[in-house]
Amino acid sequence: MNAGDYRSRYSGDILQGHARKQPRVYPEVKPELNMVLEVYGDDFVGAVLGGERTPDGDFIRLEDRYGTTRLFKLKPGGFLLEGKRITLTRYIDPKLLPPRQAMSNSGSRRVDNVKAKVAAPSRIWVEGVHDAAIVEKVWGHDLRVEGVVVEYIEGLDNLPQMLADFHPSAQCRVGVLADHLIDNTKESRLTSSLGPHVMVTGHPYVDIWEAVKPSSVRIKHWPHVPYGEDWKTGVCTRLGWGSPQEGWRRVYKSIHSFRDLDSSLIGAVERLIDFVTVPPIP
Repeated sequence: MNAGDYRSRYSGDILQGHARKQPRVYPEVKPELNMVLEVYGDDFVGAVLGGERTPDGDFIRLEDRYGTTRLFKLKPGGFLLEGKRITLTRYIDPKLLPPRQAMSNSGSRRVDNVKAKVAAPSRIWVEGVHDAAIVEKVWGHDLRVEGVVVEYIEGLDNLPQMLADFHPSAQCRVGVLADHLIDNTKESRLTSSLGPHVMVTGHPYVDIWEAVKPSSVRIKHWPHVPYGEDWKTGVCTRLGWGSPQEGWRRVYKSIHSFRDLDSSLIGAVERLIDFVTVPPIP
């Protein structure tokens, strides 16, 4: 025996035991109605009729070609599918599953079985990572269908230089989603007079968290944070949410669709999508 054979024979974790003694693992397959299976070691071949839960465990009901039905307990490697040994998972009646979603999270009609378009030249820019995550969660399906890419610019202060590098045009538009977009603010001054190929919309709140409905986050209202204090930190302190990272997890998990957002944010994003997807005038 050479050294390589010796190492392969005795390598591994000694506490785990020899590989020959380890239980064999088979691929798990979810049973579907009318799926044809062979019972390992029984030679019974039948189509899936359903499943049953009993005090003795989960069973699958099969019917053979003669109309005979039998129940078989679900065991690891207990069935053959197309000649390959498998472990069957518990059968779930399709009628008990939630209905297939016909609408996207944004409220638009969901388009099934469609590949995302190649990224269009136009872009939507948002201020930060949280803005991008919320837009993706609610409008992600719509954006992929249209081929629109959302990028964050790490604050509006970077907007002038980014536009200078991007060179917006009729074929290459830019939509910008801004926080705290109200008259006579720094944000409004930074986003004025940017040309016909740039659209800036936004919501009136200091941070996009506040554009999430309080009821969705299970609070009565968003607390007031004095000017000069970091808003996210102040909110988390007043609500007992811990760090801003923990607060963000709470906010993000509370968003399921456009119904969880303030109308100002919904309208702003919808206008931007329309703006960057309008075909250029030839």
